[in-house]
Amino acid sequence: MDTTHLISIQKFCKHYNVPVTFIDALQEYELVEITISQNENYLKTNQLNDIEKMMRLHYDLDINFEGIDAIYNLLKQVEQLQSEITVLKNKLNSYEGF
Repeated sequence: MDTTHLISIQKFCKHYNVPVTFIDALQEYELVEITISQNENYLKTNQLNDIEKMMRLHYDLDINFEGIDAIYNLLKQVEQLQSEITVLKNKLNSYEGF
């Protein structure tokens, strides 16, 4: 398996000084996707920004995993609504040109 866009969970946790159980808990709440290759667990690199945000929420603001789950679901909904608004504005602008 190509591991170019993957980072080892062990290396990630060592670099950020967080326990592996933190990543395990995020996976239990389906907030991250873990890839297994050659008996090693990996994270996709495109998840790193989100994981860093979740670390700040958990460690800096002392928000539990249920709270992080709720926050991220709400943020996804907000992003989806913002995209929908942009599409609708573009449609409206095209109709106003007539």
